[in-house]
Amino acid sequence: MTSTTTRLLRLLSLLQNGTHTGRDLAERLSVSDRTLRQDIARLRELGYPVQAARGPVGGYRLGHGATMPPLLLDDEEAVAVAAAMNIAADGSTGIADIHANLERAQAKMDRILPKRLQRKVTALRSVTDLGPAVTGSREPDAPVPAETLATLATAIRATTTVRADDHDLEPYRLISWQRRWYLVAYSLDSHTWRALPVANLTRITSGERHFAPRPLPDSDLVAFVLREIASTGWQVHARVTILAPADTVIAHINPTVGVVEPLDEKSCLLLTGADRLETIVIYLSMLMMDFRVDDPPELVAHIRTLARRYTAATAPE
Repeated sequence: MTSTTTRLLRLLSLLQNGTHTGRDLAERLSVSDRTLRQDIARLRELGYPVQAARGPVGGYRLGHGATMPPLLLDDEEAVAVAAAMNIAADGSTGIADIHANLERAQAKMDRILPKRLQRKVTALRSVTDLGPAVTGSREPDAPVPAETLATLATAIRATTTVRADDHDLEPYRLISWQRRWYLVAYSLDSHTWRALPVANLTRITSGERHFAPRPLPDSDLVAFVLREIASTGWQVHARVTILAPADTVIAHINPTVGVVEPLDEKSCLLLTGADRLETIVIYLSMLMMDFRVDDPPELVAHIRTLARRYTAATAPE
């Protein structure tokens, strides 16, 4: 027979995941209706606001209480929360005093996480770097399961290969930037360094072969990833000639926007990209410099359409 404490924890876990009828809860816990009512009363005594509603859509659920009672998280939820706290603690949130609060919350999580989960969270924390904060983005999010990140982080820490999409990789670092995750890895198939969007990887499995770390492609792997994103990592890429010296453009452009190559003393080439043409146009307009679009033709047509609209908007009546 399940102990009362274990049963209460199981009941709390069920209630935290939505509304359940009394019959459903009793069946899942293998108890009588009377025992279920007693367990509900015990949870209320412990400060959990268990609410009951009658009718065809009624049942038991957790409501909002006056205090914050303890929560129960499954393994995946615990890893996800810990990973999110790590990113928030290291990044720029714009919220006053959040770092001190996150440090206390992290300390509590570290004390109660089982060893198997602590290893995953510690691995993820130690192999992740953050890209620079930028203002605004219209690019869609690319969420990644926490378990996928944990698998990659464990392989990086153990210096073991991973297999993703039928490719063998030596993983080196995870980079989090703009709500997206990238894996810096050496491809054993193409023998090249890659910055791979983790959201695009499927069937990720840990390999059993250990590898000796290679010399990195850059001492700053965040910069390496940003260069790769700018040149190859977007749905749309553009080549734009900026009619200004390269040093001037570099001083006004975020490295996430693109790569700048000097052409002569008065002009340079900007290699940039985004998932939408509209985003590239925003980047170019923010430069406040004269430019000429070399490629793609779709970007030229889009800018001409905007030019007609702006001209019409400012024409005298």
